Amino acid sequence: MTPNYTNIHNRFKINGAYLNREGVFQMGYNGIKEGEDYEKDMGHFILDWIDEKETIDLMTSGTTGTPKLITLQKQAMVNSAIATADFFDLRPGDTALHCLPTKYIAGKMMLVRAIVIGLELDIVAPASHIEISPSKKYDFGAILPMQALASLRELNQFKKIIIGGAKLDSALAEKLSDCTAAIYETYGMTETITHIAAKKIGSTHFKILPHITISKDERGCLIIKAPKVTNETIVTNDLVEIYNESEFQWLGRYDNVINSGGIKYLPEQIEAKLVTKIDHRFFIAGMPDGVLGEKIVLFIEAEKFPLEATFLDTLEKFERPKEIYFLPNFIEKNNKIRRFEMVEKQLISL
Repeated sequence: MTPNYTNIHNRFKINGAYLNREGVFQMGYNGIKEGEDYEKDMGHFILDWIDEKETIDLMTSGTTGTPKLITLQKQAMVNSAIATADFFDLRPGDTALHCLPTKYIAGKMMLVRAIVIGLELDIVAPASHIEISPSKKYDFGAILPMQALASLRELNQFKKIIIGGAKLDSALAEKLSDCTAAIYETYGMTETITHIAAKKIGSTHFKILPHITISKDERGCLIIKAPKVTNETIVTNDLVEIYNESEFQWLGRYDNVINSGGIKYLPEQIEAKLVTKIDHRFFIAGMPDGVLGEKIVLFIEAEKFPLEATFLDTLEKFERPKEIYFLPNFIEKNNKIRRFEMVEKQLISL
């Protein structure tokens, strides 16, 4: 029988203590009244979760368009938690770490998974570096790419880790391949209640979770049907190659495509060729050009420095940037680089 959102698993623990419904309420109440900011966010969500309503309202991250307020069914969140448990073989009594901001869906779902599956959950403040005791071992954890980069040693204290919230670049993926943990990059969004697919580091193919079906629209972008978590068909701006009914490869964002000289270029594929050549964060974008329509440009997050003459040798002739811009700090929101905002800012300054 499928667990109901009103139930709290009898194996559920937080920071070593078993919590029933009253204990969960008290934790949420104390977090709001006395906790730090991240504990207040967690407290508000906990009280929302155990109230009498069947739904929860939250803002989307803007993955599929302009950020907006949406309403999620609590039972759909339970179904998502079960799908994750099935995919990653999570069982009652497994240990897990919560180190994500609970104001976003990924942090909310770590709590829901623990409550529904019966995980023993430890909670630490969300920060770039994951602060855990060297003696602790965990069966499962969910982290952001920036946390992975800052906590490479700590990742070996986990059996399985999922990474989401932002695209995982090739340089970080290479570093993660040396970890003893089984690490998975996830694909998903608020509308699908976090991930609907995952791939192990080193693989090119995402494998979808149970009860998900995928297809492509006329643009070549991914369409998702996840009836257990939403009644809506999700049309994304993610260009993909579908290999079979359960696997796909992410190619890039449709809204990032650069049309230069009548040829379409995916910035993400050019970036993959440069990832070992540039030791700073960077991205490829298109800017207006009188001859080409759009020209390929490169933005690097750093004070201006001399580049090696051969650093573009991995690129085809027409993939090479016409301009290179150095910025001291990239504009970010919800852990995502705001490419278009920086391009517009650069255009204004020219």
